Amino acid sequence: MPGTLTQLPASGDRITRGKPLYKVDNKPVTLMYGSVPAYRALKTGTEGPDVEQLERNLAALGHTGFTVDEEFTDATADAVEEWQEDQGLPETGAVELGRVVFAPAAVRIDSLAAAEGDAAGPGGKVLSYTGTDQVVTAALDVADQRLAKKGAKVAVAFPDGTSAEGTVVEVSTVIEPGEGGQDTEPETRIETIVELDAGKGRKAAAAFALASVDVSFTAEERKDVLTVPVAALIALQEGGYGVEAVEGTATRYVPVDTGLFADGRVEISGDGITEGMTVGMPE
Repeated sequence: MPGTLTQLPASGDRITRGKPLYKVDNKPVTLMYGSVPAYRALKTGTEGPDVEQLERNLAALGHTGFTVDEEFTDATADAVEEWQEDQGLPETGAVELGRVVFAPAAVRIDSLAAAEGDAAGPGGKVLSYTGTDQVVTAALDVADQRLAKKGAKVAVAFPDGTSAEGTVVEVSTVIEPGEGGQDTEPETRIETIVELDAGKGRKAAAAFALASVDVSFTAEERKDVLTVPVAALIALQEGGYGVEAVEGTATRYVPVDTGLFADGRVEISGDGITEGMTVGMPE
């Protein structure tokens, strides 16, 4: 839309339906939700899916009195005039090209490509935006590909020590040229996209856009097993491991079979290994 940019958002701002992305000649260019890009003026007599998505937005913003379909009728024009009045726009009953921007959902301003006072016009880039879903990109070695399963739960640790759970929503193989150019083997890695769970995770991530985080994948899981601190394991002379079972004032060494190691503990099993038994620890 030709004119002068008079108001711009800040990088990181979140814009929702019905709110201005920016202003040209002090008039808003408004965000609405939809998958069809704005490509023409919408007015009485216009038909098509872009008309229907405009009408859905008008209804969501409280402007009713028309049927949501692909026909721009006189009733649609009346609702547009109400919307234009709320926006401080001339009440024409038609939506000129460039007055609204359609995006699938709320957006987050990524960067600005213009400044207030610059001229705006067809084909000129004003800003770029992303979706508002909080996601984390995690890279794995090819040897760890078995961990990268779509739908797998992971733990994400943020720089301030807080953590949240997430779900792997996308897995892809990335091949990049070697650092030495054509004479070196390409480098391959597994890249995963993790979507943070709603609530605490997304709130925490909002403060760490573009920050590095630690992502923990679960290689395997055991339920209803017995564990002891790894430091409780003792290497036996005959081979293998055991634990020092404490029974009153007496102790004895009990051979064990080890299972998974995680968080400083190890799964153990074997004859004489029971829940609640006391094991010795090095001083």
